[in-house]
Amino acid sequence: MAIDNQTTKLVTGKVRLSYANVWEPQENDSGDLKYSTSILIPKDDKETLRKIKAIVDLLKEQAKAKYNGKLPAKFHTPLRDGDEERPDDEAYANHYFFNASSKNKPGIAKPIGKDPSTGKTKFAEITDTTEVYSGCYSKVSVNFYLFDTKGNKGIAAGLNNIVKVQDGDFLGGRSSLNDDFADEDFDTDDFEDDDDFMN
Repeated sequence: MAIDNQTTKLVTGKVRLSYANVWEPQENDSGDLKYSTSILIPKDDKETLRKIKAIVDLLKEQAKAKYNGKLPAKFHTPLRDGDEERPDDEAYANHYFFNASSKNKPGIAKPIGKDPSTGKTKFAEITDTTEVYSGCYSKVSVNFYLFDTKGNKGIAAGLNNIVKVQDGDFLGGRSSLNDDFADEDFDTDDFEDDDDFMN
């Protein structure tokens, strides 16, 4: 059975981004420049996980048809268990995760309310590269597909679009400026006359 992109396309629930290389492409293991992110799905988001499982099952059936009725050995599936694979990383606790990438830059936006005439959500493009980062929460559009490259076979995820829905703690050791200095006292009188700064 042929499977079209609509069948294999998914918009997640609220997920967290990790290793978010969404503004500038990074070179992957094959030497290709790609935009990418790891997508952390809470284990209690049953709906997103159900949709992923349904798509993976469809693609497995397509793979079986392609490879004489059975899946190849070491057939890669995208969804991984954060508790098992990243036991020392607090951000991955009680989450599943998968990686998504694309040669094309993803659309990056935020919701700005409803269009009164259609009732549909309106979006504003995000251009500030500090707004979407490893640790923020988003809904992500991805497309799953079969791959067969250099002897590796399986299912991968293509990164389409990202809609930021909430800030979160930075992942990867970066701290927030506001958090770092929230309890510090600054004498604002010292900064009122910028002209005298160098005098």
